[in-house]
Amino acid sequence: MTTVTHAPVLRPSHLDALESEAVHIFREVAGEFEHPVILFSGGKDSIVMLHLALKAFWPAPVPFALLHVDTGHNFPEVIAYRDRVAKAHDVTLHVAGVQDFIDDGRLSERPDGTRNPLQTVPLLDAIERNRFDAVFGGGRRDEEKARAKERVFSLRDEFGAWNPRRQRPELWNLYNGRHAPGEHVRVFPLSNWTELDVWQYIAREGIELPEIYFAHEREVFKRNGMWLTAGEWGGPKEGETPETRLIRYRTVGDMSCTGAVDSDASTLDAVIAEIAASRLTERGATRADDKMSEAAMEDRKREGYF
Repeated sequence: MTTVTHAPVLRPSHLDALESEAVHIFREVAGEFEHPVILFSGGKDSIVMLHLALKAFWPAPVPFALLHVDTGHNFPEVIAYRDRVAKAHDVTLHVAGVQDFIDDGRLSERPDGTRNPLQTVPLLDAIERNRFDAVFGGGRRDEEKARAKERVFSLRDEFGAWNPRRQRPELWNLYNGRHAPGEHVRVFPLSNWTELDVWQYIAREGIELPEIYFAHEREVFKRNGMWLTAGEWGGPKEGETPETRLIRYRTVGDMSCTGAVDSDASTLDAVIAEIAASRLTERGATRADDKMSEAAMEDRKREGYF
């Protein structure tokens, strides 16, 4: 009797499935829209988005430009990474500076020094000026409850505002990019990813990140239970004593509202283990701007925020 042996069935991992979905979304947008752009801050989610876009169109170049809304209070090492990566991949980088809008009077500094809420106006101005009709964002549903409401293709009206009632069904991964003149669509290829998925994918793909994401000694001070980095934005104040601690950042943004976490995780494996054991989302643990009110993120999204 002849024994028949069967080759083992190779099943795709959950990371393979997430990657395939994201690549499909990038290609779908390229086919449906005329002038898309990728929001790129040098943060881990936008870094993974760019990596996926490079995969989606390889060996051709990425057919989209990059856009960063720079508060002027970003971490220097992240800005340096942003510029280096854009140059390395020969991708056009548009920078919309909050400082420019403050200088010409279109925006005013906030009393608390944070510029994160001021990003909406420069973002919408850049979208309108450059006629971007699709804007890729790195938002994930696990980050925050308002983002959990948003679909992969999120229609924005002529004022850039988001209306949850206008969300379209996306059955069988069919995405409707139809929009009227003046409207645009925000697209979230990482919607179904978790923070742990992002880190595991970074490890699998060998993606370079800014060192700020790994444990390092830094001078910080405590405000409202968060470790913040001193800077021109207005910290520390009287009674807030700087100290050098071993910390890392789970998310990066405006220095005035992005807190560090105590950590000795200096390698990818250590960071992944730390994230797997955490019971707080990165924004819940380290973003002061989300704590301004119960519906802070949703209110900003309705106005045109990321």
